[in-house]
Amino acid sequence: MAKITIIRKKGEDLAAELGLEIKQWFERRGAEVFLLENIAHHAEQSSLEGFIHQVPSDSLAVVVLGGDGTLLSVARLLTERTIPVLGVNIGGMGFLTEVSLEDCYRFFEDILGQRFEVERRMRLQAGLFRQGECLLNSTVLNDVVINKAALARIVDLEVTIDGLPLTTYRADGLIVGTATGSTAYNLSAGGPIVYPTAETIILTPICEFSLTNRSIILPGDAHVEIRVGAKATDVTLTCDGQVGCELQADDIVRVEEAPQPLFLIKSRQEDYFTILRNKLKWGQR
Repeated sequence: MAKITIIRKKGEDLAAELGLEIKQWFERRGAEVFLLENIAHHAEQSSLEGFIHQVPSDSLAVVVLGGDGTLLSVARLLTERTIPVLGVNIGGMGFLTEVSLEDCYRFFEDILGQRFEVERRMRLQAGLFRQGECLLNSTVLNDVVINKAALARIVDLEVTIDGLPLTTYRADGLIVGTATGSTAYNLSAGGPIVYPTAETIILTPICEFSLTNRSIILPGDAHVEIRVGAKATDVTLTCDGQVGCELQADDIVRVEEAPQPLFLIKSRQEDYFTILRNKLKWGQR
C-alpha cells in the first residue's frame, strides 16, 4: 500500500479543506494517507521532532499545500529525509509550489503510478559562531541573509572563500543563496537568475557602498565565511526568511553545501523557462 503524506499550511482554511479532499481522493485509490498541519517554525525542538516522526520515512511523496514559505519550512523539517516533495500552490508567486489547484490531481495520478520525475535541489548549511561557540545551525533551501535594521549604519562584512580573502562588503547586508533561491530575495537585490538544479552558491550584496562590488557565483563545494565588523549594531541573520537571530560584532557565519539535497517533483508539462516567463511576466506589455 502506497503511503502519502500531506502537509497543509498552518491556520489556512482553504488548505484544511483541500487537505481533507485530497486525503479522501488518495484513500479511494487504496493509499494510506497521513494528513498533518504544518508546525510553526519557532516551535520547541521536542515539537519539531514529534512532527517529523509523524512523517513515514517510506512515504511515496510529501504533498505540501500552501505557498513557497510553507514549502521552505517543510523542507527544513525534512532535512534528513529523501522523500520527494510536491508543492501545490495556494499562495502567491509560487516558484517552488508550482503546481496549481487545477492541475494537482493529474500529478497525484502520476505519483500513484510512479511516473513522476524529481529534481535535485542543493541546500545550504549555515552556522553562527560567537567566540568559538555554535549558537545556530540551520539547513536552508533558498538563502542565508545578513542585514541591518532600517536606521542602522552600513555594516562591514569580511568575506573569505575556502580560507582566501574575497572582500569586505560595506553594505546594508549580504545574501548567500542557492540556485533555487536565485528567484527570491537575490533577484530583488539585483542578483542573477541561476538554473535551479545548478550546484552553486551565490553571493549578492544588498545596497553595497561601492558600485563595483557585484554578485558572484561560486562552486557548490565552496566554504563561505563571513565575519561581522567590529562596529556593527542592529544586524540580523535570517535563514530562508523564517529562522534567525541577532548578530554581534565579530560574529562569524559559515555557509557551505548541506549534506542532503531536497528532491522536488517536477512538472512534466512546463519547463523552467516557461515558469519564468509566466511568473515574471516576461514578454508581456
